[in-house]
Amino acid sequence: MRVQKKSKKPPRKIYAVDLFCGAGGLTYGLSKSGVDVRLGVDIDPFCEYPYTANNTSKFLLKSVNEVTADDISKHYRKNGIKLLAGCAPCQTFSKYNQKAAGSDARWWLLLEFSRLVKEIQPELVTMENVPGLKDYNVFEKFLKELKENGYSVTHSVVNCADYKVPQHRNRLVLLASRLGEISLLPPKKTKKKNKVSSNTVRKAIGDLPVILDGSIYKRDPLHQSASLSKTNKKRIKASKPGGTWRDWSKNLVAKCHKKASGKSYPSVYGRMSWDSPSPTITTQFYGFGNGRFGHPEQDRAISLREGAILQSFPRRYKFFKKGTPVCKRQIGVLIGNAVPVNIGMLIGDSLYHHLETVGKKKLKKDQPHGK
Repeated sequence: MRVQKKSKKPPRKIYAVDLFCGAGGLTYGLSKSGVDVRLGVDIDPFCEYPYTANNTSKFLLKSVNEVTADDISKHYRKNGIKLLAGCAPCQTFSKYNQKAAGSDARWWLLLEFSRLVKEIQPELVTMENVPGLKDYNVFEKFLKELKENGYSVTHSVVNCADYKVPQHRNRLVLLASRLGEISLLPPKKTKKKNKVSSNTVRKAIGDLPVILDGSIYKRDPLHQSASLSKTNKKRIKASKPGGTWRDWSKNLVAKCHKKASGKSYPSVYGRMSWDSPSPTITTQFYGFGNGRFGHPEQDRAISLREGAILQSFPRRYKFFKKGTPVCKRQIGVLIGNAVPVNIGMLIGDSLYHHLETVGKKKLKKDQPHGK
């Protein structure tokens, strides 16, 4: 008699709440991998439109310091796997802001995240942040509390360019599970769902319409570039892709860079290279003088849309209401602070792979001996 094989049982659905959700990069990426993100939480009211316009999740305008377990728990679904996700504001732990680390109130937001984990006890937890966080006691305390509450924890620093994000961006990614050992998928095992199919600037933004500095592309107001001064126009024309201000004639070099203390910042006022990932997209990427943010070919800084694409946001991602003015500063902060969408997908794929692995181990354990 032929024994009919049982069909593979799919893993249980993951339902998530995204703390410090920002414009929704992590939520959008998790959703692309099959995670049902029910709620995004942020204290910045400017996040609400892009978050809700691009995602099916609800938005809660509230400080994580004031968020209760009930605020979150009511959004989960029965018989599902609960995920608490988030990226606490990272400026505190950034290498560019070490002086403020001891006194900045955002330092303790990670512990508020930990408080909610203890109160809610979700099966899964994930956090993304700057690599510098791991060097601080607050991170060690966070890890200790996760382990004391029964979580298996793993964390590693990843270069986002390895996961189809077209920029050099090193990030600390943490995964924790109460169901068993967990790990982040290696680059070769991740799914290719995003249209950004390569980690080069050319593949990401090479086909966008040509615009001048200070101009706006009518069909997409986010594709606009900041105006350049006469001096900066001369500087960008003298800049080579991947080069530095050291390529310029002496009369174009800024006074601050002529000093010994300024010579260690060669990448400012630089152009990106077509066939390499971009530099890390910061909150001020739209300014030519704020880093290597010059377009590889056109004499301008990259546009807001180009910065979003380099963060692996879809080209149609909405950051402002139609008919309202585009505020470069606010949108720059939303884009620069976002978790890259493809990293959200990586996390979601890793979590579902974990559930499948745990399910197989449980099935094997439950089988009678000799079967």
